[in-house]
Amino acid sequence: MTLKEKPPVLVVLQLTGGNDYLNTVIPYTDSNYYDNRRSLLQIPEDSVLKLDDELGFHPVMGPMKEIYDQGDMAIIHGVGYAKSPRSHFRSMDIWHTCEPNKVGTEGWLGRALRDLDPSGENPIGGVNIGQGLPRAMTVPGVSVASVADLTTYGLLTGIEQQEQRTKMLQRFSNMYGQAIGTGAVKEYLGQTGLDALKGADILKEGLSRYSSNVEYGTDAIASSLRDVAMIHTADVGTRVFYTQHGSFDTHASQPPTFDKLWTEVSGAIADFWDDLRQHDADENVVMFLFSEFGRRVRDNGSGTDHGAAGACFAIGPSIKGGMHNVYPETRAEALDQGDLVPDQDFRGVYSTILEDWLNLDPVPIVNGQFEQPKFIEKNGGAV
Repeated sequence: MTLKEKPPVLVVLQLTGGNDYLNTVIPYTDSNYYDNRRSLLQIPEDSVLKLDDELGFHPVMGPMKEIYDQGDMAIIHGVGYAKSPRSHFRSMDIWHTCEPNKVGTEGWLGRALRDLDPSGENPIGGVNIGQGLPRAMTVPGVSVASVADLTTYGLLTGIEQQEQRTKMLQRFSNMYGQAIGTGAVKEYLGQTGLDALKGADILKEGLSRYSSNVEYGTDAIASSLRDVAMIHTADVGTRVFYTQHGSFDTHASQPPTFDKLWTEVSGAIADFWDDLRQHDADENVVMFLFSEFGRRVRDNGSGTDHGAAGACFAIGPSIKGGMHNVYPETRAEALDQGDLVPDQDFRGVYSTILEDWLNLDPVPIVNGQFEQPKFIEKNGGAV
């Protein structure tokens, strides 16, 4: 099956907590960086993994640099939105719902899934690997499987008789319907339960065929991306995957925490793409990394505080590799309350993914039209 015959797949990796942009993509020729990072957070120029004559990766990001050097990674600079509240909860809510001026009720990826599968035929069209369900994937009537542990997911599939399973779900919806409401609530709960069981059946059957020679790490993000690879290579029709790693909220003792997190993320991403290539399953996949905000330009002596602009990363064979947009000004007079100023709205980045990869109209999903950086070379193929 060629790229044009395979539906495009999106893998979203959330760097939870506010990743330090300045120490991830380091402006190693900029004196302002060294003036503001005078503590142990400062990365000496000779340690930076240089990407070009001005910017380079943190020294623990070797696997990420290899992908960048292959031309399969786009770095999108200065991403964010105006008047950042610098609050984890509010900022993440904005990124998830594309609603900076009010509390949103629908996630952007949930809307995308609704457009990709209007009739809701596939209960695992969207899969979250981790606890709970991110706001980004939450839309009423859109079924998303949330898998905390793929090895134990779907234990209820041991109940063989459909009649027994239906009775169990009916009791569940009756119980919670009485507590929360009736009618639509009961119907939604019942359908959600049926979709969960159906999804578990599909995954259980598909995953039994997975094998790989790639040795992933033992950390949480390695496990999560291995689970994504297992589901994707099982070819069960999942179009959007979501997972996260952190916390990047490094107010204190940043160097050891930051080094550990990016060592894990970089290694897991490299293993993930090796796994997909081994299974000839990489051509129709794009991975997208984001964090809710960057961190303050000047360190606090031990770590960094909440900031504004950050960087996003897009990875895959269909990505137009290289730098997109420009690195924000680091001069003191160009900062906003000590922070890098975003000049690329995150909704424009989403719009590129939605339109150029998933072949969807981005306007109703992100609530408007925004400048779209062109970091995807090939159209996402069949839908």
